[in-house]
Amino acid sequence: MYRRTRHRVNQLFQVGAGGRIGQYIDSFILALIVANVATVILETVEPLYAAYQAEFYLFELASVVIFSIEYFGRLWAATEHSEYRHPVWGRLRYATSPFMIIDLLAILPFFLGFFFDLRFLRMLRLLRFLRLFKLARYSRSMRLFVTVITDKKEDFLIASSVGGILLLFSSSLMYFVEHEAQPEMFSSIPAAMWWGVVTLTTVGYGDVHPVTPLGKLLGAVVAVIGIGLFALPASILASGFVEESQHERKYACPHCGEHVSEHELHELE
Repeated sequence: MYRRTRHRVNQLFQVGAGGRIGQYIDSFILALIVANVATVILETVEPLYAAYQAEFYLFELASVVIFSIEYFGRLWAATEHSEYRHPVWGRLRYATSPFMIIDLLAILPFFLGFFFDLRFLRMLRLLRFLRLFKLARYSRSMRLFVTVITDKKEDFLIASSVGGILLLFSSSLMYFVEHEAQPEMFSSIPAAMWWGVVTLTTVGYGDVHPVTPLGKLLGAVVAVIGIGLFALPASILASGFVEESQHERKYACPHCGEHVSEHELHELE
């Protein structure tokens, strides 16, 4: 009875694997996540919050209870997975998985409110936006996005490193070129890095800009490089989406007619 109940709980909390009841649970939690984000936004409207403060609190309390049941239910049923069989260490490993950390962050702000004074409550309210990340578990597109980011993390790290080196190099050059002409604007290399960020991202606020001919030439070169630099992460993300979509695409098996993945199809061949 105990193991059967645990197995059923595990099925219900596995997205798309709990039958009709599981689908209802998924849809309900998905709607609750969206409602929570909307509530956090509405609470910033002072007249609205003052008029419905009790209702906002009750909704928050109900949400935390539901999210807590979900969190501890998943943790209890984690031993149904072969990689988390151990009743203690298996659950601890499962608790440190990315999605479970997100689930914990969804309920943590409420309990932190009991240990911090009122000055921190506004900041804790802001932490409730972390519940938005729970969508990654219930939305295929969000799961796909997380998978792509995880798979391409080394490529993103390389692109970020190149961007950081370019920012430091261009800001240092601009400091030495413009410091004498504008000592108040380019007072140091860290101060010049603000110009570097604005120029490389092609935002162009205009509050800090070069005035010398050499500085203008350097600024033009950096701006052109910035266009290509920030196209690099976009291309990495796009290629990751294409690869993952092809990986998840289903094909008809020539032997049995069932839909299988591309990898499974190659194994059959």
